[in-house]
Amino acid sequence: MKKPYILDNHMPSLSRRRFIAGTGGLTFMISIGGLINGNWASANEDSEGSRTKGSNITVWVKIDSEGTITVLNPSAEMGQGSMTALAVLIAEEMDADWSKVRVEHSPIDPKIYGRPGWGGRGYHMITVGSFTVSGYFKPLRQAGAQARYVLLKNVSMKWKIPLTELKTEPGMVIHSASNRRISYGEIASFAKTIKEIPEIPEKSLKKPGEFRLIGKYVPRVDIPEKVDGSALYSMDVIVPDMLYATILRTPVNGNQPESFNEKEIMSMQGIQKIVRLKHGVGILGKRYENLLPAKRRLKVKWSKGAPAEMFDSEKILEGYKNVASSGKKGGHVLNQQGDADAAIQNAHRTYSSDYFSDHVYHAQMEPLNAIVSVNPAGDGAEIWAGTQSPSGAIKAVAKLLGTSPRKIKLHPCFLGGGFGRRSMSDYIVEAAELSKAVRKPVKLIWSREDDFQYGAFRPMCLQRLVAGLDADGKLIAWKHSIVGDGRRLLSSGAKIPFYDIPNQHIEILGLSHGVRLKHWRAVGHGFTKFAIESFIDEIAEAEGVDSYQFHRQVMHNSPRALKVLETAADMAGWGRKPPDGHAFGISFAERSGSLAACVAEVSLEKSSGKIKVHRIWSSLDAGIVVQPDNAVAQMESAIIYGLSSVLSERITFKDGKVQQSNFHDYHVMRISDAPEEIHVKIIDSNESPSGIGETGLPITGGAVANAVAALSGIRLKHLPFTPDQVKKAMES
Repeated sequence: MKKPYILDNHMPSLSRRRFIAGTGGLTFMISIGGLINGNWASANEDSEGSRTKGSNITVWVKIDSEGTITVLNPSAEMGQGSMTALAVLIAEEMDADWSKVRVEHSPIDPKIYGRPGWGGRGYHMITVGSFTVSGYFKPLRQAGAQARYVLLKNVSMKWKIPLTELKTEPGMVIHSASNRRISYGEIASFAKTIKEIPEIPEKSLKKPGEFRLIGKYVPRVDIPEKVDGSALYSMDVIVPDMLYATILRTPVNGNQPESFNEKEIMSMQGIQKIVRLKHGVGILGKRYENLLPAKRRLKVKWSKGAPAEMFDSEKILEGYKNVASSGKKGGHVLNQQGDADAAIQNAHRTYSSDYFSDHVYHAQMEPLNAIVSVNPAGDGAEIWAGTQSPSGAIKAVAKLLGTSPRKIKLHPCFLGGGFGRRSMSDYIVEAAELSKAVRKPVKLIWSREDDFQYGAFRPMCLQRLVAGLDADGKLIAWKHSIVGDGRRLLSSGAKIPFYDIPNQHIEILGLSHGVRLKHWRAVGHGFTKFAIESFIDEIAEAEGVDSYQFHRQVMHNSPRALKVLETAADMAGWGRKPPDGHAFGISFAERSGSLAACVAEVSLEKSSGKIKVHRIWSSLDAGIVVQPDNAVAQMESAIIYGLSSVLSERITFKDGKVQQSNFHDYHVMRISDAPEEIHVKIIDSNESPSGIGETGLPITGGAVANAVAALSGIRLKHLPFTPDQVKKAMES
């Protein structure tokens, strides 16, 4: 059993000199002082030539006398491998010996470690959307090259030879003319600060043919400690004088507690405090096991009147259809190209179809939890949490306390899955509010039932698609209306930049139901690409054209996309006869700048309505791939995640209340349901890297639906394809 970690509540603060050196927007710092207890210590700040007492080369890199190189990681590590990928970027340009590289979480300082240009909002430390590697690709390579410059400059000064005569090999600086070599560890022992570090232009960075680490197999740095149990998750953290907490939250979002049996609960064993929150009642005690029976005994009278009370997800479909048919104006237009309405009206043939998708739960493996210690004055706090948005969490807690973000310190931990749920800071703010009430450290733990009941879900929606073709069978008009709650969450993936359709109108017709919604892996791409790719196949079938060939026709002006589609088709042997009782379906999608396609081989048990996906062949163009082996694993992960949502995952509401409570009535894919084979091929490319972690998900829905249609003639239009939904489609 893993020993608990006892952490000091009052760790020394970060102290260092900042040095701007123009790394494509990233702030680059040179540490002047030595390393004390894992923190940057202050020291004199003399000009060039002052001695460093320790091993700090840059804000990103520390080197000890043994040559161990510690690289600081700014991203959340939740199993996706970015902790390794970002270190590889620095190590590549630094010419580090990977066997000597170690990786630690960076401090939470967006001005230094934030990804530049996030959403037009400057620097932000957030790990979402599979944008981490692509966002840091250039800046961190430049930071690595600058760290290499610091090492070369120090050797040049010590040996009194021109810097241009020096070169590097992994972990070594070499002067060929004198046959001298010196290790990075040796350099660290005498390294001096460099007053001015030149900006390293992109053209001076390594070319793909020169890469030693990028694009090669590099072992994941987080795997060993996750295997031996030493990896630190916030669930492992224990701080002195800590209380545990649980919360009974409102079953209907927006309602508040009016009264509860406080006296009875306080009389129960181990209960030390009850805190009324706006959306629930918190119970605190020294032992978590004492809190659970108290929570079961807690009787709360909830207020009435929240808008969510009126929401019934089972009955809303007809309402969505009415909105789509009403000609509602004032929707949010995502893309307007040509005149889609006129082109449809004048088309030789038209097609129309509705697609529907239910709410979906994140189902992250680790339940939500956080530790927050608000100081006695109530104007500062320390946080231990696994979060996708540490800078967002700091701002949220600072707002709660009415203080400066500078007075909030967050210690990042590993995440046991995020998928967008941990980009929210609600669980951290709750812990802070409870800690504020008692002025003690509080560990708040959400049960799985808590997360289902008060979850934040991928929205449900109706998608109406209308298309027009000319006399030659060319697709000339496209209209796509999405009806539902969650505006930005609905728009993801609705655009079709790789399809050559001259007249397009894509819009969101927004409604509000008052339920909690949030980004989910690939956001809306899962349902929008399902509808788009199913509709493309539906048109092809009606036109008597092979689905793959019709895709090729529509994307003939997009060679990269076409190559991805062709690769997946070739992998599957498209055109061959499938095994008896099986059929193939094909689908394409883009996500986070990457392009993917897949072919699914499925069978259907008509008596039960159960779909079985036997094999998946998928292709990926993600530009330069930093970690090929991990890219394959990410595609496999996203495909499984996508198939699970396509075949079984469904959240429903009645009178504003979530009807599912745990995995017994919310079905995620089990091993027995997974495909027998998943094949992934990465297409070589020298394009800038793009996101991978979500790209495999949106190709699944269309491929499975199209395969079922080819097999049975049944067009499945409602996600998920549960046996009941399949049987309903067969009956209709």
